[in-house]
Amino acid sequence: MRILNTLSGRFLILTTVFVMLAEVLIFVPSVARFREDYLLLRLEKAQIASLVLLAEEQIAMPLEEELLKNADVFNVVLRRDQARQLALSGPIPAPIEASFDLRDPSPWELIGDAMRRLVNPGDDVIRVIGSPVQDAGMLIEVTMGTEQLRAEMIEYGLRILILSAVISVFTATLLFLAVRGFLVRPIKRVVAAMSSYAEAPEDARRIIEPAAGLTELREAENALASLQTQLTGSLKQKERLAQLGGAVAKISHDLRNILTVAQLFSDRLERSDGPSVQRAAPKLVASLSRAVNLCESTLAFGKAEEPPPRLSRVPLSQIVGEVLEGEKLSDDSHGIAFHEDVPSGMLVRADPEQLYRVIANLIRNARQAIQATGQSGEIAVSANETESDWGIQITDSGPGLPIKAQEHLFQPFQGGARKGGIGLGLAIAAELIRGHGGKLQLLSTGPDGTKFLVTLPKAVAVLDEAAE
Repeated sequence: MRILNTLSGRFLILTTVFVMLAEVLIFVPSVARFREDYLLLRLEKAQIASLVLLAEEQIAMPLEEELLKNADVFNVVLRRDQARQLALSGPIPAPIEASFDLRDPSPWELIGDAMRRLVNPGDDVIRVIGSPVQDAGMLIEVTMGTEQLRAEMIEYGLRILILSAVISVFTATLLFLAVRGFLVRPIKRVVAAMSSYAEAPEDARRIIEPAAGLTELREAENALASLQTQLTGSLKQKERLAQLGGAVAKISHDLRNILTVAQLFSDRLERSDGPSVQRAAPKLVASLSRAVNLCESTLAFGKAEEPPPRLSRVPLSQIVGEVLEGEKLSDDSHGIAFHEDVPSGMLVRADPEQLYRVIANLIRNARQAIQATGQSGEIAVSANETESDWGIQITDSGPGLPIKAQEHLFQPFQGGARKGGIGLGLAIAAELIRGHGGKLQLLSTGPDGTKFLVTLPKAVAVLDEAAE
């Protein structure tokens, strides 16, 4: 019964019913045509039997009975040369019930006579009038019973109905398979896409890629893709605004402290012309810079303008090379060695701009951590791939992440890993990677250094298998 509640199951039932209805409409004229052919055949056989009498003026009674039996009639009357002649005759078991003229009947007369004969089970005697074969006279008339006629009409009708049922089932099955392949399966694909998207709306891989061949379904998929894209952007914006709202109190507190320090140093500068001014000035500038940086980062995060990633195949070594080249040009990179171990031919599925930002953020954090120690160090970028994903490792020889930073590493405004940091860089990087369907992980951290792993999946959301 479960299949009856499906679109394809109900389509199967409706198709069977409609085909059977069409066959019934064909059945009525077919039976009428069969009755007409049956009666015309009786007339033809009766005419052939009467030819014996025309060849011999008198025949024996047994031969006449045999001729009437073969023709399946009671008597035969010919009208030739303006004369009505009883060619063959035999006993008539009952009075004549009705007469039927087959010389020029209308289709409605034939259908009506056939249906009345089917519903009348009696063995009546009828007179049938028709034109002789090859115009051998003006007309031929026979008297016959209806029992055999009705029996053969019923047998013929049953054959028609059985054939109709077979055709209906066969046609309905083909249409069922066609509808299931061309309509139901694409609909299931759309449903699977919606379910897959609902599980992780922030994952851009789960946004449906329109692929239907039917115009209507293609329009529905395009509309769904547009809706999912807009919804993903809205969810990101709401999430950021919610996080921003929760962090306002902390931002206000930190900003007030920073500006208070800056104000104190400013007051000292105004009252003193001594050498201490030279020592206080850099601290004042640094305090003000941190305040400005905090405000700018907070405002940039609150805008939530990150678009969904535009996924394409990009060479990873080229992106890593551009990031490392930019870091080497920095004035703060002296004493830091950069190493790259990325296969030249490795292509990853990613948004090149967003992936550049992620790698640049991780390497910049590593460089700043090493600089904070005042010692030299190393930063290495390596990559490998498995059957299911690509992995990018960023390793540094810095002092490791503080405990507080590890506890809130990817939470905005809480996971700052260095003094003066506000904890937005890693949060944004993790969000960008989630948009690719991947993951940003901290593999290890300690006095010997820190290692991050970026994982990008190879598989696009497999909707066809989900539909199955």
